[in-house]
Amino acid sequence: MAGVVFFSSASGNTARFVARLGLPALRIPIRPAEPMPAIEAPFVLICPTYSDGQGRGAVPKQVIRFLNDPRRRDLLQGVIGAGNRNFGATFALSARVIADKCTVPVLWRFELAGTDTDIQKVRAGLQHFRGMECLTV
Repeated sequence: MAGVVFFSSASGNTARFVARLGLPALRIPIRPAEPMPAIEAPFVLICPTYSDGQGRGAVPKQVIRFLNDPRRRDLLQGVIGAGNRNFGATFALSARVIADKCTVPVLWRFELAGTDTDIQKVRAGLQHFRGMECLTV
């Protein structure tokens, strides 16, 4: 199964979603002074959206810092976005921004801490996605 890396703010919605997945996952730290997780294998990023009404600031600064390292960015296989549907067009915007900049697919979007259906779909999708990875180098 593809590895999971995620960012979650102090609200903890994304962290609760990842915990419910029941899969090994590495967390991008909230505080800039904390070290980034060591990534050695392909992974899927789960990222919430934080933006103003115009979509500015959608990707958390810590996620930008994490992806600015070319070694980590090269291992990114896809992104799952989180957000709040109340924000309309900017719902899960961080996933679209990351996908466009890193040329990876948006695999799923969920609201707040997700539903049971979201958990089932993401778990199944990660298993399917893992089966599609190229095993030759």
